[in-house]
Amino acid sequence: MSMPNESVGRSRLALRDRIAQWIRDEALAAGDRLNEQKLAESLGVSRTPIRAALDQLEAQGFVERRRNKGVALLSAPPVAQADETAPADEDQLLTRIAHDRQRGALADEVSERDLMQTYGETRATIKQALVRLADLGIVERRLGYRWKFQDAMWHREARIEGYRFRMVIEPAAILEPSFQLSPEWAAHMRIQHSAFLTQPWTEASPVAFFETNAAFHEGLAMASGNRFFVDAIRRLNRMRRLSNYDWKHGRERVEVSCHEHLGILAALESGNRDGAADLMRRHLDVASRLRRPAASEAAPAEEAPPAGT
Repeated sequence: MSMPNESVGRSRLALRDRIAQWIRDEALAAGDRLNEQKLAESLGVSRTPIRAALDQLEAQGFVERRRNKGVALLSAPPVAQADETAPADEDQLLTRIAHDRQRGALADEVSERDLMQTYGETRATIKQALVRLADLGIVERRLGYRWKFQDAMWHREARIEGYRFRMVIEPAAILEPSFQLSPEWAAHMRIQHSAFLTQPWTEASPVAFFETNAAFHEGLAMASGNRFFVDAIRRLNRMRRLSNYDWKHGRERVEVSCHEHLGILAALESGNRDGAADLMRRHLDVASRLRRPAASEAAPAEEAPPAGT
């Protein structure tokens, strides 16, 4: 069974449906304007696929392009539900791709045929995985049937710098004067994290776990009300995504991370933002010192990446 994760579910939907969900999340009404750049930044994709998805919504009568006035919402489009029958196999494939990418077995640019031969999957299955990775900003389509990785390999030095940077900005985001925690979001996060403490860990679980993890840190950045914190965390999440899909730290580390997140939530809900900021700093500091267990196919322990959080 896949772990429940709204953000992962949404990533399995077509971009058109992700825009539909965003419209509802933002509580937009008929007559409101849709900004392509804002949509691209919010959904973590380029403006080109956003434009194509808006064209699809226009053809369906939900939006209208108006000369010199951008795109106007005519009515909120319905949101399709993510297919719950396929994710486990799909997540397993993403985990295998992440594993091979982290070990240098996949070049910066690959073809669909290469991946079909490597993983023994059909072109349709490979393309579906690549489209999902493109939605997450991990790959970009090139000419023909080739795709280029955009993750730039999350090397040891970059990971260490990333954690040091996060230890500065994430506690600061919690202490922003404009910080405001959404009770609904907090309740949703508690449900998602609790699921990882009760459900079995499977080969497909790392993808759902990272997306829950990323949603937690991004959600706190959004609660700060400061767009620069949000932009920084989203960029870091994109950079570390494949590394964390290739999870090698076991269920114990998952449970520790979940309990630490829940502790931060509890401090925030009690109004203790100073305490929550301290817990966040400690949480990131501990994670930055962890290393993957040495394995015959992996790099030596001292060169291995820190645990994701």
